[in-house]
Amino acid sequence: MSNKKILYICLAILGGGILLTTLIFFTEPEAEREGASVETAMLVDVMEVQKGTFEPVIVATGTVQPVEDVTLSPLVSGQITRRDPAFTPGGFVKKGQVLMQIDPSDYKNTLELRRSEYMQAQTSLATEMGRQQIAVQDLELIANDSLFGGSPLSDDERQLVLRKPQLNAVKATIAAAKAAKEQAELNLGRTTIRAPFDAHILTQNVTNGSQVAPGDDLGRIVGTDFYWVTAAIPVNKLQWLQFSDGDSNSGAPVKILNPTGWSPGSERQGYLYRQIGALDGQTRLARVLVKVPDPLATLPKDETLPKMMIGTFVEVNIQAKPIANVVRLSRDFIRNNQTVWVMKEEKLEIREVEIMLNDDEYAYISKGLQDGDHIVITDLSTVTNGIGLRTEGASD
Repeated sequence: MSNKKILYICLAILGGGILLTTLIFFTEPEAEREGASVETAMLVDVMEVQKGTFEPVIVATGTVQPVEDVTLSPLVSGQITRRDPAFTPGGFVKKGQVLMQIDPSDYKNTLELRRSEYMQAQTSLATEMGRQQIAVQDLELIANDSLFGGSPLSDDERQLVLRKPQLNAVKATIAAAKAAKEQAELNLGRTTIRAPFDAHILTQNVTNGSQVAPGDDLGRIVGTDFYWVTAAIPVNKLQWLQFSDGDSNSGAPVKILNPTGWSPGSERQGYLYRQIGALDGQTRLARVLVKVPDPLATLPKDETLPKMMIGTFVEVNIQAKPIANVVRLSRDFIRNNQTVWVMKEEKLEIREVEIMLNDDEYAYISKGLQDGDHIVITDLSTVTNGIGLRTEGASD
């Protein structure tokens, strides 16, 4: 086949392709618009709000601490001759109960010596009083002699004649002997170490035969009547807290929880006691004291309650003062920049509100919402003032 024939065939194929493409282009159907599109309002859930008086609950974390915490130390030296079996870690003792006895033998002997010295001093006083009577008679004779030409006595001479210096010396000896006797009695009493209050034993460092001296650490005890929970609270929430008036339990009620250490549903009750007058150095939060009675559940009425342990982190729920004429709204429905989504006339209205207080669950709104407002509780992807909204059951 010649080159001329090949060229004619290629041109024929190219022309046929162009013709076919042109035919398809001019004969394809066109889409026609038959109606306008319909914009559907977004389906949301709403809740109606009403103003009222509510009691917020302020939630914080606290640490359990003892109210009475004492390290026992002897005031006299000696050997421990007896230790009460209750004086062991974990034991409980009553106020005035004997915990330990230091050997009193030396102190009894010292007391007898001091009593003897005191009696001798009293005997010296009786003897001196007899001499005083003789001195008065001598002074009268001297005075009578002076009437017949004798020279009168000076004040110093009268004191010497009446033996005033000797009498003062005897009185000083009696006072010193009495003080020594009383000190010996104190030392003897200090050989018996008693519990200063109803206590729980935390540590025990001595036993029978131990030699002790003043300042030694015998053990640590804590009171069982009350424990404190030291909690950290934001400063702006202090105005809503009611503290105890004096030593009464008139402070705000407090519920104490320990989800990790107590069984589900277990709790302890206390009351707000005092505000510590200094902020925490690291968190800059205010610190408050919650007082909890019978923390170790030693009373029969509390035997089913969980026991509190010193140093434990617990959750405290403090009942705040009532707040009147506010709307209580879940914090989940407070949007960015303290705004709330309100459905009004089937439109979205982004409304700024003024929050008086936030607790762990709710926001208490004083301005921006009115009775009967419908709050949008559905999260929306598109948020613009005036977009259409509808609720379940409403027509499109």
